[in-house]
Amino acid sequence: MTSVLLAVNGTLMRGLELNSNLIAAKAQFVKEAQTAACYRLWSIEDRHPAMQKVATGGKAIDLEIWDVPSGGVAAILDQEPPGLCIGKVDLSDGEIVLGVLGEAMLCDGQKEITGYGGWRAYCAAKETGTVKGSA
Repeated sequence: MTSVLLAVNGTLMRGLELNSNLIAAKAQFVKEAQTAACYRLWSIEDRHPAMQKVATGGKAIDLEIWDVPSGGVAAILDQEPPGLCIGKVDLSDGEIVLGVLGEAMLCDGQKEITGYGGWRAYCAAKETGTVKGSA
């Protein structure tokens, strides 16, 4: 059976709301990683993040790499919130893998959280009441 590496940056990560979708697809956690410093991150109504590659103003974003059976990728994407899609993600070590990205229209008018460096850090700041206006 063939598989692909998939970078996830939000609710698919270990212990979070949609991680069971990865487990159901028989995906295996590989490692924690970071993107290259060319991504921005938005909170979509504080329910999940959306990440986009940008030409300027980007930062490294924390994520997880999972090994997913090829047939499971479609099942995972089908269960993702509207506006999220699969694309190529540049990692900080130079590797390029498939990953979950957000469509531009999804991010319009949403809170940018790039400055937190990742969804977990943003959620932790929310829990401690240290979220700032736009990060």
